[in-house]
Amino acid sequence: MHWIGLVDHPEHVCCRYRLAAFRPFLEQAGHTLELVTLPRQWWLRLGLFRRLNGAHVIVQRRLLAGWQRSLLRRAVRRLLFDFDDAVFLRDSYAARGLHDRRRLRRFAGMVRCADAVVAGNCFLAEQAARWTDERSIQVIPTCVDPQRYPLAEPMKKGSGLELVWVGSSSTLQGLQAIAPLLEEIGRRVPGARLKLLCDRFLSLRHLPILPVFWSEAREAEEIARADIGISWLPDDAWSCGKCGLKVLQYMVAGLPVIANPVGVQIEMVRHGETGFLARTPEEWIEAVRRLAEDGELRQRMGRAGRRLVETRYSVTAGAARWVRLLERLREPLAA
Repeated sequence: MHWIGLVDHPEHVCCRYRLAAFRPFLEQAGHTLELVTLPRQWWLRLGLFRRLNGAHVIVQRRLLAGWQRSLLRRAVRRLLFDFDDAVFLRDSYAARGLHDRRRLRRFAGMVRCADAVVAGNCFLAEQAARWTDERSIQVIPTCVDPQRYPLAEPMKKGSGLELVWVGSSSTLQGLQAIAPLLEEIGRRVPGARLKLLCDRFLSLRHLPILPVFWSEAREAEEIARADIGISWLPDDAWSCGKCGLKVLQYMVAGLPVIANPVGVQIEMVRHGETGFLARTPEEWIEAVRRLAEDGELRQRMGRAGRRLVETRYSVTAGAARWVRLLERLREPLAA
């Protein structure tokens, strides 16, 4: 089957990790995948939908207006909806709050009209199940390719302890929210510094910041050069929709992870095994201290995290789920 993915852009992070990464595996199973940017202008979308007559289509994340959904549904033969965020909500930092009736209405419409829904985690699957038969919903987590990531060297010689955080200017607001905690880590853990892989940076008085402009080519290597990966999310419904990409990147690079117990971080960071789940400032500082003082512990946790990714969150594991889903959708057409 030939599938057409309607995406924000082929280079968008969601497209790269949730569709493009699986393309070689889909081709081995007899499927092809073409990625097409979904235009923002309605008149360009209209022309695109006409050209999709009889096609098999995956809409990624976009919540189409009712008339656009109707046109697309009538035109295509098979329609999948893939999402990896709580797209039915505004984000945690929106001035108007989380809830948005129009987003929710459009989300419900997308889920209802799709032949199958691919959700990035169980929370998102539960939200989709409010609007369609749960049997049509498949959970496929965001996945990473272990072969792209060198392993960290936790026993390397050198001064100081390097924490690392990966993200964008929008999610940098999460770090800004815990700036007092980061300052306290800087005061109480001698030699600690924080590497930021981002397109924008913050400055702190007591915790030195190592700014590194993000690039796809350097990302994996820069993560592996650090000692500990950190992640913090607001405790709300928007964060429950997150699929933990940065945590997976830390773990596949062999880093222990410190994160707060919110959303998928509770599943990914196995407390005491792949890292530490820390809620209070004291728990965070204690976790940093323990890892700073024990290179063998960092190595043990990092290797355990790598194994977990290879088993559950690798592109190989994710591709197997995609292939099973597409084969299931092929059967009625063949019949």
